[in-house]
Amino acid sequence: MFCGTLSFFITYLLFSSTFATTDHLSDEDDSCGLMDALPYIAVGGGAAILGGPAVLGVLGFTTKGIAAKSIAALMMKTTAFINGGGVASGSVVSMFQSLAAKAGIYSWGLFGAKGGYNFHQYFVCGKNKKSTKKD
Repeated sequence: MFCGTLSFFITYLLFSSTFATTDHLSDEDDSCGLMDALPYIAVGGGAAILGGPAVLGVLGFTTKGIAAKSIAALMMKTTAFINGGGVASGSVVSMFQSLAAKAGIYSWGLFGAKGGYNFHQYFVCGKNKKSTKKD
């Protein structure tokens, strides 16, 4: 089961990052390909797998619900007050509780790997800034 999940994860990363970039200039050697992004992908995925559930647990979001007298309880109380007595579906509190209750290692790994890849592309390679070269 784990080998199948891992191979699917690696295949997903290869295809999503290969076809996502189509605006490379042919004369530019920016060394920002998939092989350069692999350490960021691995660190991001590992950090999310190991740290994501732990951070949510420290905040008070558990698999059985929101812990009493925690930051999560305060967030829930504030959200309910703002929304007139109920926590809205799709709010930060409901998303965090859903992640804490249902998210598995695969989901956390995908989330972290995509975050690592995006970090590499936008901060290390500077893909979010257009080149303003004048010829």
